[in-house]
Amino acid sequence: MGEPITILEYIQKNREQLVHEWVDKLNNLVENQTPDQSYFNICNGYINLLNYDSIDEDIVKLKISAFTQKLIQFGWTLNFMMDCINEFGKIVFFQMTKGDIDQKQIEFVWDYDKWISPINNQLYSQYAASWQKTISLQRIALDELAAPLIPVFDDISVMPLVGTIDTERAKSIMENLLDGVVKYRSQVVLIDITGVPVVDTMVAHYIMQAIEAVRLVGAKCLLVGIRPEIAQTIVNLGINLNQVITKSNLQKGIMAALEMTNRKIVSTEE
Repeated sequence: MGEPITILEYIQKNREQLVHEWVDKLNNLVENQTPDQSYFNICNGYINLLNYDSIDEDIVKLKISAFTQKLIQFGWTLNFMMDCINEFGKIVFFQMTKGDIDQKQIEFVWDYDKWISPINNQLYSQYAASWQKTISLQRIALDELAAPLIPVFDDISVMPLVGTIDTERAKSIMENLLDGVVKYRSQVVLIDITGVPVVDTMVAHYIMQAIEAVRLVGAKCLLVGIRPEIAQTIVNLGINLNQVITKSNLQKGIMAALEMTNRKIVSTEE
C-alpha cells in the first residue's frame, strides 16, 4: 500500500465519490425515511476531521467538539453515529483493497487503526461527554420547571404537577414544595394533579408524604384535580385520603383556600 498517509490522501482525492456512496448507505440504515440531505454536511464534516494539515491537538479537539454538537443537534444517537462511521470504514476498505491479496488488506487495517481510529475514538469520547452534558442541562431545566410552587394570592400557593412522578422527581417536588412554603409564607398550598396521567400506590404515597410535610411546617394542603378515573383508581387501590381535603378542580380549590384564609371572591357592581 505504500506509506500510511495513502489512506488519508485517498479519502481526500476521492471525497465526492466516497460521500455519495456513504450518504446512500446512511439513507439505507434508516428504514421508511426519506433521504436526509443533512447527511451530506455531516459526511463532509467527518472527512474534514481526518485532514491532518494541523497537528495542533487543541485545534483537533475543538473541531471534534463542534462536530459532535452538530450530531447532537441533529438527534444522532451514539449507536447510530458508530454504525455510520463503521459504514464509512467499510466503504474505504472495499474501494482501496479491491483485488488485493490478504497481505494488502492487513496493511490497510493497520494503517486505518493508526490514522483513522484515534480520531474516531476521540469522536466517540467527546460525543458521549457532550451528550451527557446536554442531558444534565436538560434535566436541570426540567427539574426547575417540573414542580414550581406558584403564589396566586397572599398566603395561597399552587403547585401544578404534570407528567409521571418517579422517585427522583418526588424528591424534587418535596424540596420545591417545602422551600416554596417557607419562601412565600404560604398558609394554604394546593397540589394540582390534573396533569398526572396515572396515580398508583407509589404516587399516592409520595403525595401523602408531601401533604404531611406541608402540615409539619405549619401550612395546610389541598389536593385538587382529581378526575373521575383517578378517583376510581384511588378507591380500587384502597388509598385512604380521609384526612386530606380534596377538590375536583383548581377553581374549587382556590375558593376553598380563600375560605380557609377568611376571604372570598365577590362581584362588584359598576
